[in-house]
Amino acid sequence: MREVYERVFVSNEFSCRKGNDELVVVHACKSPCHQREMGYRGSLPSTHPNYLVKEDMYDLYLNIIDPPAPLFMPPLFISFLAFSNKHWSEGRKNLVHCNQGESRAPSLALLFIAKCRGAISNHSYELAKSDFEAIYPGYNPGNGIRKYFSMNWESLGNP
Repeated sequence: MREVYERVFVSNEFSCRKGNDELVVVHACKSPCHQREMGYRGSLPSTHPNYLVKEDMYDLYLNIIDPPAPLFMPPLFISFLAFSNKHWSEGRKNLVHCNQGESRAPSLALLFIAKCRGAISNHSYELAKSDFEAIYPGYNPGNGIRKYFSMNWESLGNP
């Protein structure tokens, strides 16, 4: 687990735990976290109300994979930013984890500290990525998330 900004941590699935009054957890992985929380195997029907996101008091479960093509949906990022910003403003630590801690979780942390905290460049994904790599050298975004952030940077974080 690595702190990438004041009270914002990135890790892999070995740091998966339930959130509490001091630490909120963003589970940025379909498998095993979203599947386990929602009680399904394979895929959840896209009509399910928690298809993309399930929020509990201190936990946010994201149905997010790391595909080679940019197949992401804006509500996922809007929910993540709202959840993280709310809890950060309330003084809680924020742990974002994915399976390997290289692509999804650090990409979400990058988005949060650029868009909500202004701690790194918000002018473009490329500039934010460059700033973030100095903080988190293990950042290795998949092609899909890299393309999605590059194409949609300006609108990311805007409802």
